[in-house]
Amino acid sequence: MNLNKILTGVAASAVLALAAAPAQADTFQFSLTGDYTASWQLDSMPAVDEGSSGLAFLVTNVQGSFPGSATGTSSGFFFRNTSYGGGFVLLDPELAVTGAQLYTGDESSPTFTLGTFSLTNQFGAGAYTLTVTDVTAVPEPTNIALLLGGLGLFGTMAARRRSAK
Repeated sequence: MNLNKILTGVAASAVLALAAAPAQADTFQFSLTGDYTASWQLDSMPAVDEGSSGLAFLVTNVQGSFPGSATGTSSGFFFRNTSYGGGFVLLDPELAVTGAQLYTGDESSPTFTLGTFSLTNQFGAGAYTLTVTDVTAVPEPTNIALLLGGLGLFGTMAARRRSAK
């Protein structure tokens, strides 16, 4: 069997194996400004601690900057745009804001939405702006492996053509 066929088979197998690998969630930065300021990061597809289909989901022990928090962490309920009005609740310190729905998909496997959202205090006066941005700057290992595999295959083919002449 010649080397070209072996390398082609190996490259095709690698591509199929990498394509079947599950995608990783990006890291999103949440920046809340206005009458209260906080910031935290979550996966674009968070691990849900508790969900209520069609209503809301809970993410606990979120690390970030939460002024007034006793623990330096918070938990958050994110609501569907139903009778709750969309938005979220931070549990420590307690803050409930309403506005746009901040995620898509089912509450058991939500995906956060990027953008800037105007929110209001659910229990009184107060205006807030939440900005959600993607801070994932490093390519996934599967993308790098695919690129290197493809470049290696092209290099090998070019070298074989040169040696055949």
